[in-house]
Amino acid sequence: MMRSMFSGVAGLRTHQSKMDVIGNNIANVNTVGYKTQNVTFTDVFYQTVQAASGPNAETGKGGTNAKQIGIGSALGTIATNVSKQGGMQATDNPFDVMINGDEFFIVSDGQSNFFTKAGNFNVDEAGNLVNGSGLTVMGWGVNEDGDIMKERVSALKVMSGDKMFASPEKTTKAHMTGNLCEKDDDFLRKAEKDKYVSYTMEFYDSQGYLYNATFHIKQNKNANGEVTSYSAYLYDVIDQNGEIISKAKEETAADGTKSYKYLSDEKNVINFSFNNTTNELGKDQDEKLKDTKIAPGEIYKFEQGAAGDPKEYTGNFTAKLDIGALIKNGVLEDNEKQATTPTALEKHEIEIDFAALTNYGSDTSIECPRGDAGGYNRGKAAGKLSSLAIGEDGKIVGNYTNGDIITLGQIAVASFANPAGLEKLGNNLFGATMNSGSFDGIGKDITANGDSMTTGVLEMSNVDLAYEFTEMITTQRGFQANSRIITTSDTMLEELINLKR
Repeated sequence: MMRSMFSGVAGLRTHQSKMDVIGNNIANVNTVGYKTQNVTFTDVFYQTVQAASGPNAETGKGGTNAKQIGIGSALGTIATNVSKQGGMQATDNPFDVMINGDEFFIVSDGQSNFFTKAGNFNVDEAGNLVNGSGLTVMGWGVNEDGDIMKERVSALKVMSGDKMFASPEKTTKAHMTGNLCEKDDDFLRKAEKDKYVSYTMEFYDSQGYLYNATFHIKQNKNANGEVTSYSAYLYDVIDQNGEIISKAKEETAADGTKSYKYLSDEKNVINFSFNNTTNELGKDQDEKLKDTKIAPGEIYKFEQGAAGDPKEYTGNFTAKLDIGALIKNGVLEDNEKQATTPTALEKHEIEIDFAALTNYGSDTSIECPRGDAGGYNRGKAAGKLSSLAIGEDGKIVGNYTNGDIITLGQIAVASFANPAGLEKLGNNLFGATMNSGSFDGIGKDITANGDSMTTGVLEMSNVDLAYEFTEMITTQRGFQANSRIITTSDTMLEELINLKR
């Protein structure tokens, strides 16, 4: 008689535990990264009234089954459904990250590592990437070359002092584009002895300061007054504040015509010529042009053609100028402003490629962009961090005001052989257990398993309310039925006691 009462009590306890789990699931329906739990029961405590027996061949009596009476149920498992992905909630916050896969973010309190699916991150005052509880997000840093160092995970400092600025880079190349008209009006001026066409080139020094260098292009003529070549002279250099660093001296003759004593020295005058037939720079069919220097030193180099014909050659129309030396040597005592060459310009060579310059009869239009034709070696100012972004591979990149995009680190992830075996610790955290598998301290690149991260969204809980409410109904009915066992058993005991009256 008492066994049924104990079974009812055991049933009440197990159904109450299941209701506790269901209530916790529903309470966390909007918790970021929450993983739902499911309860299963198991039967326990059987009392054997009669053991099983086998058939007896001598007596001809058959075997009998065991007679057992159970006295209740118990919790079988409380399993966490980790593999089921939660819904996606858009936040438009660049630091909110969702893992598309079974991996976990790694966070630390400075002593121990924990694991979470909640990717609601932000940056603290020290520049660390942290979660909502202030735990630092762990990952890998970069070396001097900007390569990810996949070693033991450490706190990701994404806005520390050394990452707030991008280093400047000096300009080392420029290229001339456009057209230089032989009969341009500027070459026909009568008011000046030195007739020229000017162009300006911007460049950065090694400290990231911007300068404007103006050049004067003059014509060189033979005894018959025919233009044979051109020479470009450095006229002045002005810094980004409009201050004159150095400028050629202007001289005015008695008749009022002007001339200049340029900054350029003999080694840094840029000389170039055009083919009168094709208007291509320097490609004259006259073999003696092979001995012509387009610019100082070995600037123009001829290479023999594949067929061995000495007339089939290509040229490298690049003039290498030492801007620092020109400014320093070109400062004149009676300049408009006596200047001191900035330290960053003392040794600053810039290669200027003239190969794209033409000599057609259309209007003169010359530009000298920084960098080569592909845009490299342009130089740049120091950059300030303007924004951060996290890629699908977890790499954190900084965007700087000078156009630099620099990788600052990578968020590492952890995976486990049995993720359902992780222990829930609260605050959206999991801890490794003996049954989940251990964390190696290094982590993994999320793309190694073909998974990815999505930024600007969060993974919500994977609680299915329809399922939970259905489970709640069945649990309630189970609890109700077990309570009936107790009341019915109590009534039967009451009847038994009344027999004595």
